Amino acid sequence: MGTWSKNLPEYVAIMVVVLCHWQAWRWLRGRSPLVGWLLAVSGLFGSLGMIFEMHWAWRFLPGGAWFFWARGAAIAWAICTCGMTAALALVRRVKAPHDPGRRMLLQAAQTAVVAAPAAITGFGIIVGRRDLRPVEVSLPVRGLAKDLDGLRIAQLSDVHYGPFLARYELAAAVGMANEFRPHLTMVTGDLITRDGDPLDECLDELARLRADSGVWGCMGNHEIYAECEEYVAREGARRNLHFLRGEQREFRFGKARLNLAGVDYQKMHGTYLPGAAQLRREGALNLLLSHNPDAFRVAAEQGWDLMLAGHTHGGQVTVEYLHQHVNFARFFTPYVYGHYKEGDSNLYVTRGIGTVGVPARIGAPPEVTLIKLCATS
Repeated sequence: MGTWSKNLPEYVAIMVVVLCHWQAWRWLRGRSPLVGWLLAVSGLFGSLGMIFEMHWAWRFLPGGAWFFWARGAAIAWAICTCGMTAALALVRRVKAPHDPGRRMLLQAAQTAVVAAPAAITGFGIIVGRRDLRPVEVSLPVRGLAKDLDGLRIAQLSDVHYGPFLARYELAAAVGMANEFRPHLTMVTGDLITRDGDPLDECLDELARLRADSGVWGCMGNHEIYAECEEYVAREGARRNLHFLRGEQREFRFGKARLNLAGVDYQKMHGTYLPGAAQLRREGALNLLLSHNPDAFRVAAEQGWDLMLAGHTHGGQVTVEYLHQHVNFARFFTPYVYGHYKEGDSNLYVTRGIGTVGVPARIGAPPEVTLIKLCATS
């Protein structure tokens, strides 16, 4: 697939931003020309921020944390003003009552509704992205061997170490994982966002992870973008961080066997998991690490008992509407966050730790996960 088709959701998002700002400008140009033109200009900068978020544009970008925060702020403001435009469209349909007191109350309510997107986004930047939580999940596995019942697996993912995540924040995530006292710890990709991010610092901090049977991982799409897959594998191994690239390792827990395999990032809408079936081992619990959760259906067809993934950030910015979670990740995959089943196969998708694009999390707090295996008949 070409670059245009691969980035289609991003281009659709840019079109939505432009159309929202154009509509807001039309509504406001008569009543408040200055605000209308400010919205139009902010829409332009927000669109540019979204364009610069696409990885093919990164080679043209300047370095420095200041630029990434400026770009993130532009995208955040574009999202805010789209929400404001939607809110403005709703309040414009409400007719003002004749009673002056009720009219003032309605105007105050309208102002609050229009201002809400900016307030929510600000909360997501200041509070939401730092609200790291330990999440414990019990995964029932059919036919689980007695000696694997209660096995503890810690998972960290989507670190995106760089301008939007400080070292002390990553250190807190590592400490949280170690407090689980896991038998195994998994790091499921996206250590950094782009070339130039402090990869060695990230590896040094992850080297503090502790687990009875070691720390294992797989590569994410941002390792591809940063062209650092071989470096991560080599330097990670030096630090006892073992990244599996189309490889498997076998562990024994009592009389039970656990077969662990990892694959590099599975590109969207391609042929998923070519050759991965050969990594399975009969008579063992087969656990697959794949950064992209969209490969799960193929993993289930191949007979993997459990797959661990990340990539989606749980949507990063997600809104619950009619008991459904609405977020950008649903353009890409139905497996956005949590536990999924296909037959006897299980998938867990973590929300991960860091952020990309917009330094905010709304409705999708960062997490470090403890997965406990339990038997089911």
